[in-house]
Amino acid sequence: MQPNAFKPLFSLLSREFALAQPAETIESDVLIVGAGGAGLRAAIASLDAGANTVILGKTLAGKAHTVMAEGGINAALGNLDPQDSWLVHAKDTMEEGINLSDWRIVEKMCREAPQAISELESYGAIFDRTPDGKIMQRPFGAHTYRRTCHIGDMTGLEMMHVLVEQVQKRNGRLIDEVYLTDLLVDGNRCVGAVGYDLKKGKLLQFNARAVILATGGYARAYKRNSNAWENTGDGIAMAYHVGAILMDLEMLQFHPTGMIWPPSASGILVTESVRGEGGLLFNAKGERFMPKYDAKRLELSARDVVARAIYNEILAGRGTEHGGVWLDVTHLPAEKILKKLPRMHKQFLEYAGVDITKEKMEVAPTAHYAMGGIKVDPATNRSNVLGLFAVGEVSAGVHGGNRLGGNSLTELLVFGKQAGQAAAAYALQQSPAKPDAKQVEEKLAQITAPLERREGVKPAELRDRIREAMWKGVGVKRTETGLKQAIAELEAVKALAPSMKVSGSLVYNQDLNTAMDVRNMLVAAEATARAALYREESRGAHYREDFPETNDGVWRVNIVMSKGFKGFNLSVYPVPRPEGELAKAIKW
Repeated sequence: MQPNAFKPLFSLLSREFALAQPAETIESDVLIVGAGGAGLRAAIASLDAGANTVILGKTLAGKAHTVMAEGGINAALGNLDPQDSWLVHAKDTMEEGINLSDWRIVEKMCREAPQAISELESYGAIFDRTPDGKIMQRPFGAHTYRRTCHIGDMTGLEMMHVLVEQVQKRNGRLIDEVYLTDLLVDGNRCVGAVGYDLKKGKLLQFNARAVILATGGYARAYKRNSNAWENTGDGIAMAYHVGAILMDLEMLQFHPTGMIWPPSASGILVTESVRGEGGLLFNAKGERFMPKYDAKRLELSARDVVARAIYNEILAGRGTEHGGVWLDVTHLPAEKILKKLPRMHKQFLEYAGVDITKEKMEVAPTAHYAMGGIKVDPATNRSNVLGLFAVGEVSAGVHGGNRLGGNSLTELLVFGKQAGQAAAAYALQQSPAKPDAKQVEEKLAQITAPLERREGVKPAELRDRIREAMWKGVGVKRTETGLKQAIAELEAVKALAPSMKVSGSLVYNQDLNTAMDVRNMLVAAEATARAALYREESRGAHYREDFPETNDGVWRVNIVMSKGFKGFNLSVYPVPRPEGELAKAIKW
């Protein structure tokens, strides 16, 4: 008998053994779901407050999506432009959010950003420097002044290195390669979660007095995207299912520049720092087109403006062979490119065989960042579900209708700290969590169900249908017809999802992971499509061709969503009116 003949039998026995084992239970005061920058900064704060803290990563430790944040982190240090201040930073953030941001959250972030940079330095982060030894700050799109601190084009990677080290110094328990699938609740209080260990193939139950979601966004729900594999809307879906309020889901940012060729590299981010260092955009005719769309800010206009400009050039027939435009830095000295953009130089050489010191880059918009997410309290990052906190891209309130480049890293440091402190303070006042055994059993059964079916649909087929529907109907430009078609397709996929079937065991089972991804992506995708259909205007990243104007009289509101008996309940909240210094600085 050939050795391969034993594989099906071995797989079956492994699966049956794993499913027969009781779930391993892990107790903590604070459970942090997500080990990127937001989760790690929250962990540091929680550990410093004396809470027993467990941090879960969907991928390998230190490899979360934050490492892909290349351009930098914003703080009004005034090292190159002394006239910069927290107030100008906040004004820029509010204006680019098209007045959908919560001014209280924005003000806190911008006031505390310089302190966050100092803390990062104290942890060992090494920033690029000016000739006189100050932290270098580069220009970024739609910023009034140069305030983006950076380490070449590898800022997120450096940040992750030092944050992981700080968690380890505090003896935080960091468990990587765990897929969390559902939260556990006792009434309206979150008391833990369930999931499975990708390495060991074990079912897991986590009991916690408080839970912080730091799971990132969901741009993987789009056919072309810049996100790592783990960004599938897990936190949004888990929170939605236990009654958390979602907000601003229609606001999904398309980064103007992602790789487009070869197909294997499609969507990979081409950092904004390329344009910040002087990169120029040209169409296939060799025309520099940004002066037509923003004569003042040009290539450093707001991301939504640049993305739509590129999209328009492509649709008008002025795109490149592969459906993009050209991004060019060949006019810059090669030594500057190699110093300031080493990652981009390596990326294009390895993926496309292009030397960016001598050749143009072919780029097009790519789904990039969710401005919307879980609605949180500005002072604590707590959701409306007791004991459930959210921070980073999974939360809403900072960015409104459009995110400034470099603000995401600032957000995760400032509010990671706040969320960790608030969750620890809450947890240490609570009795030990005791999830209901029947609820745990039901949630664990949802993980193993696809393994137990004898026939059914392949998860990858449903995943691809979601991505195609979102790219076609809920993309850079939207219409009522396209949005309704996308929703209809998502509804069809949702009807098939309970019949997904996979083979194998719990150990590194990519098909099973995809089945879980489909469950989560469906929630995030449908929420985005329904909110986009509801908002009958254009604002920031949300552009309706059938409603091209911004209507402050009707739509200066946050669209909020929650789970109802028949699906999503939609309503609107007035955006809080700015007060104090910020009220005088911005037009309202």
